[in-house]
Formats: sequence, C-alpha cells, structure tokens
Amino acid sequence: MVLAKPTLALPIAAMTLVVVASNILVQFPINDWLTWGAFTYPFSFLVTDLTNRRMGPAAARRAVYVGFAIAVVLSIALATPRIALASGMAFLVAQLLDITVFNRMRLMNWWKAPLASGGLAAVCDTTAFFGIAFAFTGLPWMSWAAGDLMVKGTMILLLLAPYRALMSRRDIAAAAA
Repeated sequence: MVLAKPTLALPIAAMTLVVVASNILVQFPINDWLTWGAFTYPFSFLVTDLTNRRMGPAAARRAVYVGFAIAVVLSIALATPRIALASGMAFLVAQLLDITVFNRMRLMNWWKAPLASGGLAAVCDTTAFFGIAFAFTGLPWMSWAAGDLMVKGTMILLLLAPYRALMSRRDIAAAAA
C-alpha cells in the first residue's frame, strides 16, 4: 500500500480557521479575566505540532507562513486592524518558536515536545498579542492576558490526548505502508 504524499492544504486551512476565529472571539470578554479567544487559539499549536511531526519543521514553517498571511488579511476584514496586526506578529513569533522547540525535542517521549513547545509559545504569544492589541486602550488587558495564559496552559494539557490519538493514527498508517 502506498500512502499519498501529505499536503499542506489541511494544516493551512485549519491554521487559518483557528487564527481568524480566535481574532474574532478575543473581542468578546467573558469577564475581566478572560475572552472567548483563549479557548480556540491553543488549537493552532496542535496543528503546528502535528504538521511538524508528520511533515517536518520546513513544512510546518510553510504552513505557518501561508496560514499567517491568509489569517491576517481575513482578520483585518473580520476583526480590527490592531487585533490583526497584534495577532500576526504574535502568531508568527510564537509559532516559529513552537516549531524550533518541538523539533529539538521530537525524539523524546511523545508528550514532551508538544507540551514544552506549546507552553513556551503560549507565553510568547500571550505577552506579545495582549501588549500590542490592548495596551493603552483602557481595557483590562493585563488580567485578560493572565486568564488567557491560564486557559492556554490548560488547553495545551488537554490537547495532548488528541495529539497522541492523531499522531498514533498517522504512525499506524505509515507502518501499514
């Protein structure tokens, strides 16, 4: 059995969807500690890590660059230019950090690379995004950032299960080839 060469279409589409949805949802606070975007954005790390695991860091970077470009353009139209700019800058730095850390840890136990890379990238993303998007607006952005980071950390832990399941599914298909 020959497996079809994986393409980046699905990771790019997933990345774009996650980022655009997060940029829209971050405009809707739940309370003074949290916005709805905190629950969707961690899926970008799942997409990046699965792409990195399956296709390697070069392909993951390509998915990030293309997803970044599409998401910024859509976010300007669907969110605000300031949120789109903040998201784009934070996303690019955080995702490239995620790819680098993940790749260096990829041969360790299956859970270490996504946990460490996602955690470090979440801190980088949260700090950059909230500082750029909401500083000097009068909104409670520092408490939103703190709440966002707590949710991202929790989500990264929870997303280890689907990561493992999807990683195993790919490994089974590759072994059958």
